Amino acid sequence: MAKILFYDLETTGVMYWKNGIHQISGIIDIDGEIKETFNFKMQPNPNAVIDDKALAIAGITRKDLESYDIGMNQGYKKFYDILAKYVDKFNKEDKFFLCGYRNTGFDDPFANAWFKQCGDDYFFSWFWGNSLDVSVIASDKFKDDRSKMKDFKLSTIAEKLGIVVDPSKLHDALYDVELTRESYYRLCQIK
Repeated sequence: MAKILFYDLETTGVMYWKNGIHQISGIIDIDGEIKETFNFKMQPNPNAVIDDKALAIAGITRKDLESYDIGMNQGYKKFYDILAKYVDKFNKEDKFFLCGYRNTGFDDPFANAWFKQCGDDYFFSWFWGNSLDVSVIASDKFKDDRSKMKDFKLSTIAEKLGIVVDPSKLHDALYDVELTRESYYRLCQIK
């Protein structure tokens, strides 16, 4: 039984060791079936450096961050509770595959750092160490077309796969997760 957590983060910058998470969204997928969807907007780590350019990409402001009614630790607890519904973290054979778009180099380190900031050193009790990264799968599938593509962003890949993309929704974590999941399954069908 394949358990996949399709997920995306929005952050206050690009450095997991000094910036923080302000949105985490995901789809719990077990054997291709959606079991649960979540979307948490939360205040980042109070010690996080906030880059206004990163906020602008997500279409939010510092004031928006301050208005979020859950903090970093509360967001972690909500996330933990969702994970615990589907995985026994004490069973080494029961874990999620993390799946995102360019997640291995960005989202995964941020998520692991978030767990540590919340006092949890056991991130890999929940997740296999080898994540699924849709950008890597797409790289293989489109290697002959890559030189003709304008870029290799999620929206470009989704469009190439025939998915209708709403540009006004990009960089909202939940929308990006939905695009990632649909792209993943379409890429898996390409021989």
